[in-house]
Amino acid sequence: MENKVYVIGMGPGDAGLMCKSADEILRQCDTIIGYTVYIDLLKDHYPGKEFLTTHMTQEAKRCEMAFEEAKKGKMVAMVCSGDAGVYGMSGLMLEIGAEYPDIKVEVVPGITAALSGGAVLGAPLTHDFAVISLSDRLTPWEKIEQRLECAAKGDFAICIYNPSSKGRPDYLKRACDILLKVLPAERICGTVENIGREGESSKLYTLGELRDAQVNMFTTVFIGNSMTKEIGGRMVTPRGYRI
Repeated sequence: MENKVYVIGMGPGDAGLMCKSADEILRQCDTIIGYTVYIDLLKDHYPGKEFLTTHMTQEAKRCEMAFEEAKKGKMVAMVCSGDAGVYGMSGLMLEIGAEYPDIKVEVVPGITAALSGGAVLGAPLTHDFAVISLSDRLTPWEKIEQRLECAAKGDFAICIYNPSSKGRPDYLKRACDILLKVLPAERICGTVENIGREGESSKLYTLGELRDAQVNMFTTVFIGNSMTKEIGGRMVTPRGYRI
């Protein structure tokens, strides 16, 4: 039997929003590994599995753990929220996998927050868009600023991940200040919190209002482009079919 580790995007957390292939693989696996918060969302759906976790900032340790378990002949899944290739673990798994040439890595896609959150708001990403994380744990803030400014100047709709945390309470405000140098204060924006989980909520703002919005690490932020509008309480970015 081929030794293999699956890197699985579990979607936003709701079982109905997980891809069928991901669910089938998780049902077959012996061991499921992931960040503690994600494992807590899965445990009740996959009884009888071995669950292994690490805390945040221990991503490399988690990957090594997955390969070591696979070396024992186990069928192993590494899970990530959303899609494993969008701020997920697939890249790191493939990097570390080079040290385990006898173990194959298979990436299984999932629904990332830009898509699941966009569906809650309406249709904010129907045209070209950029996805930017405000977490500066791995990316210098100066580079994040540059990306925000370039996306705004390019008239992209923008989806923002990791807009705030206990250690970064003002980062969304700082991002809005950068965007407001280029974009009008009345630009349509929206937020979705706890996508596909208990307590899901969404709200529309102008960019000027968004600056003072209360958000957290479970919030995804959407900033419209110059064509974005509110239609019946939904956020819609036309692609131009009716022009």
